[in-house]
Amino acid sequence: MSAAMETIPLTAPATPGRESLKRRLERAGFDTTTLLLAPALLFVLALFIYPALYGVWLSLHPMNGGGWLANYTAFFSDPYVYGTIFTTLELAVPVTLVNLALSVPIALRVRRMRHQRLLTTLLVIPVTLGTVLTAQGMLNYFGPLGWFNRVLMSLHLIHMPVRLVHNFTGVFLSQIVSGFPFCFMLVLSYVTGIDPSLENAAAMLGARAAQRFRHIILPLLAAGLAITFCLAFVQAFSVFPSAVLVGAPSGPTRVIAIAAFHAAYEEYDYSMGSAIAVIMGVIQIIVVALVMWLSSLFYRGPAGGGKG
Repeated sequence: MSAAMETIPLTAPATPGRESLKRRLERAGFDTTTLLLAPALLFVLALFIYPALYGVWLSLHPMNGGGWLANYTAFFSDPYVYGTIFTTLELAVPVTLVNLALSVPIALRVRRMRHQRLLTTLLVIPVTLGTVLTAQGMLNYFGPLGWFNRVLMSLHLIHMPVRLVHNFTGVFLSQIVSGFPFCFMLVLSYVTGIDPSLENAAAMLGARAAQRFRHIILPLLAAGLAITFCLAFVQAFSVFPSAVLVGAPSGPTRVIAIAAFHAAYEEYDYSMGSAIAVIMGVIQIIVVALVMWLSSLFYRGPAGGGKG
């Protein structure tokens, strides 16, 4: 009797080809945790992917006909229009580099301070003001009758007001004020992740501050700086309110975003406006890809350790 019971299986063997749907999804990498991403994916699909694809489709259907590349041909045939690419790059690249150059030494200093949270809060206040409020403050401060020029003239350092708004300089300063807190917070997060014992060991071996920064901090920080550069560049490249409020939108600060706005909402050519927006996106992707490739030439290990 017992021998007969031992030969009877307690559970029926699984039938080939009858695996449950849940098990098949898990084998493909879709478990319960992965399904939690579904709302976020739907959100991105509805608010980013679909509008982007629709914009590309719209750019390939010119309002006045002429073929599916007519908008792009018209854009690159007009020097006044395609020149906005170089104007935007001349503004976005220096602004991003200056913000990075300011953020790195300040972040290295702030991370060793006792009141780090207080100083960080003070440094990020400008980003909470918004672009329009920042531009309005610059007009009141750097304008011909603003405090800056009044103080310099009262000290007899200048005889005529210095023009710092409604030109390229005004937009440049506005982007520094609004973009620096963003760069600083990102760089500070990467800097604080570097193991201090690496610098201490190098200092014990006689390495000077410049040598420690070049051979330890910079290689470990390269990936973070690349990501910060990409995000800050995308933000600066899409500048629009500052170029209008404190710049010269029909002159030296006619950036590519203004050209897109002019085509879509002044000429009511939404197809051309979409084409310019697509060109903006392609340029940003090219720059980001180039920067990420350059960053791959540096050390790509963890920031808390060394190469070996």
